[in-house]
Amino acid sequence: FLIAPFYIALNIYILIWLIRWLKACHGFFHKKWVHAVIIILYALAAFSMLAGLIDLPTGLHRLAKHVENYWLGFLLYIIFVVAIADLIKVIVKTIYRKKGLDQTRLRSRRTFVVSGAVCMIVIAVIGVYGMVNAGIIRTTDYDITVDKSGGNMDSMKVVLVADLHMGYSIGTDHIANMVKKINTQDPDVVVIAGDIFDNDYDALEDPEKLEKTFRKIKSRYGVYACYGNPDIKEKILAGFTFKSKEKKESDPRMDAFLEAAGIKLLQDDSVLIDDSVYIYGRADSKHPGRGISKRKTPEQIMDSLDSSKPVIVIAHEPDELGELSDAGVDVDLCGHTHDGQMFPGNLTTALVWENSYGYLNKNGMHNIVTSGVGIFGPDMRVGTIAEVCPITIKFNKQQEEEE
Repeated sequence: FLIAPFYIALNIYILIWLIRWLKACHGFFHKKWVHAVIIILYALAAFSMLAGLIDLPTGLHRLAKHVENYWLGFLLYIIFVVAIADLIKVIVKTIYRKKGLDQTRLRSRRTFVVSGAVCMIVIAVIGVYGMVNAGIIRTTDYDITVDKSGGNMDSMKVVLVADLHMGYSIGTDHIANMVKKINTQDPDVVVIAGDIFDNDYDALEDPEKLEKTFRKIKSRYGVYACYGNPDIKEKILAGFTFKSKEKKESDPRMDAFLEAAGIKLLQDDSVLIDDSVYIYGRADSKHPGRGISKRKTPEQIMDSLDSSKPVIVIAHEPDELGELSDAGVDVDLCGHTHDGQMFPGNLTTALVWENSYGYLNKNGMHNIVTSGVGIFGPDMRVGTIAEVCPITIKFNKQQEEEE
């Protein structure tokens, strides 16, 4: 509600700019009924996000959410491009005024139409590219070495995915593509570092089909996951959530879905792979989950494990890196950041997180943060990629041989 007045003022400014430009383009847009149609269509797009708070028939609700997600993406670049255009206009006018140049041509209708057309083309190109790019899943490989004996294994192939955000934007086709990418890697283990769902279980396109798709993952030692901050049942308005006196937890159907899909949920719990390597799933820091009041500290994690064996932690957020490293964790696999998802978001996430994307060696601990498979909010990716991350972990047998 604090942001609403600014959002309304911003949209009024954009709408006025749009109508002025259309009127300059052709006389047809001078008609009042045309103005009314433009205003109504614009208002429907601008306030489509309110549909998430209103009970609508399923089909209409899904349509409204799609409109909202596309609109939020285009709005970001409308603001970005129009702001740059206005800044250029101010700079050029200042130069003309200081040099005493004639500004008639600068203020002409033709200049306004051409500059507006350039803005519209740039916005359209970026938006369409972002929509297409969001649907393409790439593969980003990593090779690391852990200075511990891997017991029965010389190496382990782990495929990391995160931030699926299954719901209105991410459906069965995208997940099927992800599974194909995973299977081509012939993984020993697959880990999902949170944000499996997009807050609303009812938003799933076809739960049964999705379960069957996940069961097609071919992994020698299984698929393991931890939850992230959206893996709970709550309403969202343009990416903002609402405070609640009650503890926010996963929808029980989410837990049942993972079990049916063959995914082992690790909530501050571990599994020992082939009596050789630990995989530990951390609870989310903000929403630790059912039965957990506060997630374990890095020290508490390691107290429950045999530290002579390699320890791989999957955590949604790439936080407490120093603490995890000091406690003796060998590999920390995360998601959450989306690498900013849409430029210039990747510039801001780099300011927030010590490692917002990619690889970081934190005092001997290997931290890898993936940009994720899915999307949150705007149905676009600009300047970032959707990815699966195959990680080849080699173990150092030197210690065992020396003993």
